[in-house]
Amino acid sequence: MSEWSVSFAIEADAFLRKNNETREMVLVLVRKALLKFQGSAANVDIKKLKGEWAGFYRIRKGELRIIVEFNFENRSVFVERVDWRGSVYR
Repeated sequence: MSEWSVSFAIEADAFLRKNNETREMVLVLVRKALLKFQGSAANVDIKKLKGEWAGFYRIRKGELRIIVEFNFENRSVFVERVDWRGSVYR
């Protein structure tokens, strides 16, 4: 993500620390999502969210869910939440 800036919410960082996950794992999935937006055949499960989460995207990896906001004008990504399947949308 040469020209994209990525920032993490405090809650997302706390989850990663608590569960011994790395930011790099999240960054790999965000890179794949950006490639998919560019039309590449990237292997990533991404979905645009509705309702309360309108404007955000969900990236799924197994039981893990990552809620991300992409700002294409400013070329920035904000990782709002990282959590398990049943808890991420609360």
